Amino acid sequence: MKVVGRIESVWRYPVKSMPGESLPEAYVSFAGVLGDRLYALHHAGAPKAFPFLTARSRKEMLRFRPRFRHPELTLVPGNLTDAETRGPGLTPLFPSSEDLALEIEAPNGKTLSTSDPALPGLIGGDQLNAADLTVIRSDRAITDCRPLSLLATQTIDGIGRAVGLTLDKRRFRENLYVDLNSGESFGEDAFVGRRLRIGPKLTVHILERDIRCRMISINPESLDENPEILRHVAKNHDGTAGVYAAVLVEGLVRPGDDIVLQD
Repeated sequence: MKVVGRIESVWRYPVKSMPGESLPEAYVSFAGVLGDRLYALHHAGAPKAFPFLTARSRKEMLRFRPRFRHPELTLVPGNLTDAETRGPGLTPLFPSSEDLALEIEAPNGKTLSTSDPALPGLIGGDQLNAADLTVIRSDRAITDCRPLSLLATQTIDGIGRAVGLTLDKRRFRENLYVDLNSGESFGEDAFVGRRLRIGPKLTVHILERDIRCRMISINPESLDENPEILRHVAKNHDGTAGVYAAVLVEGLVRPGDDIVLQD
C-alpha cells in the first residue's frame, strides 16, 4: 500500500446543477456523499433518458443558493459512532426527510422552500414554462453517472495553464478534490481499475474517466462562458478530466485525509 495524495476539499451539491458547498467532513455511502444531489429540477420537456433542467441550458441556475435547514444533521449519520462499535459493515441510520429539508435563496434575495410553488417560475424565468418544471427529491444522489467523483487540483491547474487562465475549481463540480503526490496533470487517470482507501475507512474502486460537458466552460460567478476550456480537454484528453468511483466500504472523510493506493 502506498500513500499517493490527500484530500484537498470535500464538496456536495444539494440541488443538481446549482452551486455546491465545501464541507468540513462528510459521510460517503454506497450512494455517494450524504446530501449530494438529492434534489433536482424535473423538466417535462426534456428527453426521458435525462429529464432534468441543468445549467448547461439554463446558466442562471448557478445563481441560486441551496441550503439545508438543519446542516448539522446532514453531514454524518446521527448514530454512526454507535453503529461502528457494533462491528464493521453495520449500516448507520441516515437523516430523515425532515432533517434533509432544503431552502433555496433566489438571485432576488428571497429564500423559498423546495415546495414553494413560486420556485419553478423563478428558476425558469422568461425562457421556460414554470408548469414544465418540478422540484423533485430522491433517496439517493441524482448524479449523471456514478456516485462519487474525484479530480486532482494539478489537473485543474494544468488545464488552466493550457488555456491561459486561473480556473475556479467549482467549474468541475467534484465531490473530492485531491492533491496528488505525483504533481502531474491528469495523474488520477492512473488509478482507473484500482482501489483506493481514503481516510481511515472509505474504500473506493476507480471505475472510469469522467467525460466532460459544457459546464466546465462556465464561470460559476460571472456565468461567462469560455468554450476553449472544453475544447482543450476534448482535443488533448479525450474529453475527460477526473475519474468516477464506486464505493466499496462506506466511511467518513475530511480535508487532509490520506489517499492510499491498495492494489
